[in-house]
Amino acid sequence: MRTLTGKKSLVDSWTGMEREARELLDMVELALSEDDTSVQEDISAATRKLWARFEKQETRLMLSGEYDDHNALLALHAGAGGTESQDWASMLMRMYIRWAERQGFGAEVLDVSDGDEAGIKSAYIDIEGDHVYGYLKGEMGVHRLVRLSPFDADHARHTSFALVEVMPEADAQLDLEIPSDDLRIDTYRSSGPGGQHMQKSSSAVRITHIPTGIVAACQSQRSQHQNKEVAMRILYSRVLEKQRREADEARARLKGERVDAGWGNQIRSYVLHPYKLVKDHRTGYESSAAEAVLDGTLDEFIDAYLRSKVGGA
Repeated sequence: MRTLTGKKSLVDSWTGMEREARELLDMVELALSEDDTSVQEDISAATRKLWARFEKQETRLMLSGEYDDHNALLALHAGAGGTESQDWASMLMRMYIRWAERQGFGAEVLDVSDGDEAGIKSAYIDIEGDHVYGYLKGEMGVHRLVRLSPFDADHARHTSFALVEVMPEADAQLDLEIPSDDLRIDTYRSSGPGGQHMQKSSSAVRITHIPTGIVAACQSQRSQHQNKEVAMRILYSRVLEKQRREADEARARLKGERVDAGWGNQIRSYVLHPYKLVKDHRTGYESSAAEAVLDGTLDEFIDAYLRSKVGGA
């Protein structure tokens, strides 16, 4: 049913654009026959809107991977560097939430570990919408920030790093089945802010997938039940991502390709000083509108990455 709904939506989009294109052509022919220039601006505006929709649908055609139609689970981790990197991780969290809002997608922060002074040490964000994982899968990797530090009394230039992980959100009933015997569930007292309830009760939950050693934990929710539910969602997505990554690596070995894993080299740099520039090191695409990118304007970077993969792996 999920596949059928997605296909129907795709067909409806293309047939709708075809109908609008025919109506615009009829308007153009009528205006030419009557030598009417009063509708020129309206036709031009409608054409630009239709072209923008076409480009978006053209990008959508590149999302044909096995899990591209899934929702996405983003994990953000601050790199070495203390407060600087933790603040950078929180900036990235805001960037992806703003991107989701711009697309009309739902974004929910499932779990967050606050930084010591500012920012976050880590966070998990669930983003729900049409082909979210397909759009965001290219965001996985290390993101680098260069700026004048607001935390440095001398306002010196600092370089910070944060890791972004992107996983398809697993459907426990469709994508994989994990026997209960393969799970170890531990409860413990939550640490950090949260009031008396979090400090005195063992509401935090840690779940271990015994065969792989993958661990998922949550302590941000109000009850042990809610923490367990979130931790389980994270665990399923991590196990599914591990299976997907291992399959990709096996195919890459057969093709003789090099597969980067872990931190590795940064995929994108965000420079705010001495000039403003955001550059993707894989595609070469860059933008001088750094503030707009950090406010969620990511479509051009996502599109460039997807187009760079056409005809590739």
